[in-house]
Amino acid sequence: MKQRLYLDTSILSAPHDHRAPERRGETETFWSRLAEFEPSTSELTGQEIRETPDAARRDLMLATLNAIVVFPIMPEMRDFADRYLAAGIFPRTEQADALHVAAAVLTRHDVLLSWNFKHLVNRRRRAMVNAINLSLGAAAIDIISPPEL
Repeated sequence: MKQRLYLDTSILSAPHDHRAPERRGETETFWSRLAEFEPSTSELTGQEIRETPDAARRDLMLATLNAIVVFPIMPEMRDFADRYLAAGIFPRTEQADALHVAAAVLTRHDVLLSWNFKHLVNRRRRAMVNAINLSLGAAAIDIISPPEL
């Protein structure tokens, strides 16, 4: 059985970001292994990509997005995100990050893959997310970066 991966926006943008060549390389390695996994994301990722000011980069990311399953954002996901915010797991300014996690959890992904070390990929935040998930009867989720796969 393949691992179900939720890809946040940073994973779709990294191959086109020349400012971080190490992340670009690691992400390209991940993309070369894509058949090993069951990748998807939510419509939030598409919304974030459409806000990219560089039209050429935006078009490349949208083409990548079109190659994976995109789940709609449901009211239950917003409720979960609100719980994460109320618990102080994410700052109120990072509602989108909380919503990415909620979408990944409620669409039953095994892993949320991200390069966002400030607000997503860290042990303390993952533990707090999973504590809330457990209290709400939801599954735990790994929140990791591509080299950890």
